[in-house]
Amino acid sequence: MKLPTKLDIAILRRQYLGGSLTPSALVEQLDIRIGTEDPRHIWICRLTRDEMLAYAQKLEGHDPASLPLYGIPFAIKDNIDLAGIPTTAACPDYAYTPEKSAAVVQKLIDAGAIPVGKTNLDQFATGLVGARSPYGAGRNAFNPDYISGGSSAGSAVSVALGMASFSLGTDTAGSGRVPAAFNNLVGHKPTCGLLSTSGVVPACRTLDCVSIFALSADDAASVLEAAQGYDGGDPYSRRPAAGRAVLGGSFSFGVPRDDQLEFFGNPDTPQLFRAAVQRLRLLGGQPVTIDFAPFLETACLLYEGPWVAERYAAIRQFIETKPDALFPVTRQIIGGATRFSAADTYAALYRLKALQRQSEAIWDDIEVLLTPTAGTIYTVAEVEAEPVRCNNSLGYYTNFMNLLDLSAIAVPAGFQSDRLPFGVTLCAPAFSDAMLLNLGARMQRNLES
Repeated sequence: MKLPTKLDIAILRRQYLGGSLTPSALVEQLDIRIGTEDPRHIWICRLTRDEMLAYAQKLEGHDPASLPLYGIPFAIKDNIDLAGIPTTAACPDYAYTPEKSAAVVQKLIDAGAIPVGKTNLDQFATGLVGARSPYGAGRNAFNPDYISGGSSAGSAVSVALGMASFSLGTDTAGSGRVPAAFNNLVGHKPTCGLLSTSGVVPACRTLDCVSIFALSADDAASVLEAAQGYDGGDPYSRRPAAGRAVLGGSFSFGVPRDDQLEFFGNPDTPQLFRAAVQRLRLLGGQPVTIDFAPFLETACLLYEGPWVAERYAAIRQFIETKPDALFPVTRQIIGGATRFSAADTYAALYRLKALQRQSEAIWDDIEVLLTPTAGTIYTVAEVEAEPVRCNNSLGYYTNFMNLLDLSAIAVPAGFQSDRLPFGVTLCAPAFSDAMLLNLGARMQRNLES
């Protein structure tokens, strides 16, 4: 049977259960589909046919019903370890070859998933554009003149173009949501610590989380179920806790004040966001206007405050011995961390604590917050001309999320007049993952009906 254009997990699973597809047959067809050309700069290391077949053949003796992700192909951002395959974090001089896979990758393989390759990213996961890589600027799945979004660039595009059913990214500032919006995908940013970061090259270790790109919220939920689990070897791993219940009937959702919404001159996205608000109303939601100021001020702390020093600490020895090995914009951003003192760090922590208290009060009035994922999208040329300004714009609705310990899901929300996708984000306090995935699935079904 010929592979479908989009590799939805449910479709592949039906084929496996019905006996019309085997993992080895999937690999043979997928290897041809991916091919050897890479004009969108998706891959840093694509697994060979034989390497993929080694995973597939281990599944052949198993009952497809016995493994939740039996024969499901997935891509891995190249700051996450896959045993025997180099991890570069998009910096060739930094590369190393791990002996074992990251904990989250191993869980997925144990659940039956088949890795297909390591994907391109903004170097050291520093950026939201996907263009800061010596392996080439990531290109959008719908129009290659536009950015893929980042830093999980190739992870998103590989799923959008039918080369994987799902992929792993990381998300510290928005890297698991912005590329989802730009490529018409779901991007789930789990509660920090819900997925292990053992075997992940850190960006800001206290804020990092592994994220999931998928074609649907239902697929993302299946992946999250298989991937999550407490990891005693990861100091930042957290045991699951009770979160907000799945929403039924009427519920309240927050929307920033009109004067706090920012679309950066895009003529199409304001109306698309208003349509998303209406979509939530049709699902039983009652909009509540909130003061978005605490979220915006928190977002500014991530790159304008001393948290950038965490990025420096993560690669301190490397950047101090091989500074010229870094992509120029990456070196500029991470190198700027040296201006912060320990006193600056404590002052920022005190301010963050105050902002956390302010934002907590908002959750007394709403059950979920709705925002654009990004107000606009840029061409690769625009990002190359003004890399910092464009990147900062893309973090307007995302940079606060992990600092405030929120879970979030980016979901598709229609198309601009130029046929580029637009997405919105639903977020809520930590451990609200099930509620967000359920609501995201309902929004998707409403959009597609």
